[in-house]
Amino acid sequence: MAAPKASKVYFTDMRTCQGNDLLHKMERLLRRAGLDRMDLDGKLVAIKLHMGEPGNLAYVRPSLAAVLVRMVKEKGGRPFLTDCNTLYMGRRANAVDHLNSAMENGFNRIAVGCDVIIADGLRGNEHREVLIEKELCRTAKIGSAIADADAVISLTHFKGHDLTGFGGTLKNLGMGSGSRCGKMEMHASSKPTVDRRKCVGCGLCARSCPEGAIAIDEKRKAVIDHGKCVGCGQCVAVCQHGAPEVEWEGSSEIVNKKIAEYAYAVLHDKPHFHVSVLMDISPNCDCWTFNDVPIVPDIGFAASRDPVALDMACARLVNEAEAERGSVLGTRGTEGDKFKAVHPATDWMTGLEHAERIGLGKRAYELVRLK
Repeated sequence: MAAPKASKVYFTDMRTCQGNDLLHKMERLLRRAGLDRMDLDGKLVAIKLHMGEPGNLAYVRPSLAAVLVRMVKEKGGRPFLTDCNTLYMGRRANAVDHLNSAMENGFNRIAVGCDVIIADGLRGNEHREVLIEKELCRTAKIGSAIADADAVISLTHFKGHDLTGFGGTLKNLGMGSGSRCGKMEMHASSKPTVDRRKCVGCGLCARSCPEGAIAIDEKRKAVIDHGKCVGCGQCVAVCQHGAPEVEWEGSSEIVNKKIAEYAYAVLHDKPHFHVSVLMDISPNCDCWTFNDVPIVPDIGFAASRDPVALDMACARLVNEAEAERGSVLGTRGTEGDKFKAVHPATDWMTGLEHAERIGLGKRAYELVRLK
């Protein structure tokens, strides 16, 4: 049986000269990789990216997003930048704080040429339940603005991650497009219980539970009926006191598989295109309020119509690069898999293998190098 045909991944490095700056190189990359061939005329185009937790400076620069926005507009598209709220209680856990954080980090109409829409609404509970019938997820809870978009373009900062090994295109699309309830489904392995010490008896969880599984008892504490609970995570999403708790999934393999299935839900019936930025390749996610020394020097930009091939190519480019002196790799080894060296308990390949099995893309790729 013949091996599957490799997907093309287009790549340009960081070398520049007069008249050939990084923004021009980015534009040429996008054109060669096929953005010009997408039918975007009149379409609502979700540009999915992580706009950075305030205090972290490794996120994708707004000027790079502006190149993508302008090109989508040239094709007649109606672009908007988007992300979903976080499950943890930081400065992106609700749409008001999230938008303020995005503006603080430079993502605004003046800088990028379009507006920011938080895909899962004010408190992170506005989603579309997309039927996928995969191994681990029957449905995926995708932020409404992403689910309702006509086309999806991902703009990803490639970096390390303490649970998944690295955060690439699949994580940007899968975990990043899940509503707060969807994020809990990807992270959790149990139905929630209530920490009675934290519960103030406000009743918001009971009013928000779609199954009527929560009641307030005589001591003004929430109680969850696990016979009715479906594990949707709505109570975790709405509680402002952290009272509902779950047992978080500790397996990198299972989380990576769920992320792949959520990414499938985002892309399977839509035109899509993907860009990855290999700069400031920090050991941890942009959700942290800080970023450590990059584990390798800046590498370049990559783009593809195939998100699986793109992640595979980017992982290999990082692993082939020299380790950055003074980074965390200086104490954990620099040979072989750099992401495994930084986060030994992770196995990033499992997510790409699963993504290939469910038809999201191919790991086999041909790297097309541009100047």
